[in-house]
Amino acid sequence: MINMLIADDNKQISSILAEYARKEGYNPILAENGKIAIEQFKTIVFDIILLDVMMPLIDGFEVCREIRKTSNVPIIMITARGEDFEKIMGLDIGADDYIVKPFSPTEVMARVRAILRRITKDDKQDKQIFIYDNLKINLDNYEVHIDNEIVSLTKKEIELLWTLANTKNKVFSRDNLLNDLWGYDYYGDTRTVDSHIKRLRAKIDQYSHPNWNITTIWGVGYKFEELNNEK
Repeated sequence: MINMLIADDNKQISSILAEYARKEGYNPILAENGKIAIEQFKTIVFDIILLDVMMPLIDGFEVCREIRKTSNVPIIMITARGEDFEKIMGLDIGADDYIVKPFSPTEVMARVRAILRRITKDDKQDKQIFIYDNLKINLDNYEVHIDNEIVSLTKKEIELLWTLANTKNKVFSRDNLLNDLWGYDYYGDTRTVDSHIKRLRAKIDQYSHPNWNITTIWGVGYKFEELNNEK
């Protein structure tokens, strides 16, 4: 059975989400504050986590950071305000998705299904290590190295870099990337791709990579470009 952690101090919201989760065949486990959420995470293996931003004792951002120290379990952040800085912060620290209150429980479950389907598909595929020039991407342990130095990237940024790099010089439209990495059921828009690309570039540009780059093809999308054809 799929274990789902629902961390939210609003008991009404938690109980509604738990009810819908049970209808999907999931096993919901509730946490009313961030401290309990971390304790639950340390004792139970979860398949997916719904994490409210504004919680007592420890907020959702800190809980997410703590979880990401040891796990790549999918995390959907729940925010009451829906302000861009909260969404960006959540994605930057490793959340897979975000949803804004008020929301429809059916929408939340649709996003959960989309993420779990993608994970099931990924688990059936052989994990590989991609190496090109001074770049190494290892999906077994979700690590990226440039010149043998670890690059601190979020799970989604690593998946984005992996998708682009594995088909060098192929142009991906924003819709292609949105569907491949977030799933057809994702309710966001192509700006999600743009913001991830922007953050990914800012991080990898701290390291020298003269023979490759993430290039924008204006009006089309993005590609991993070989800048030295002899490589």
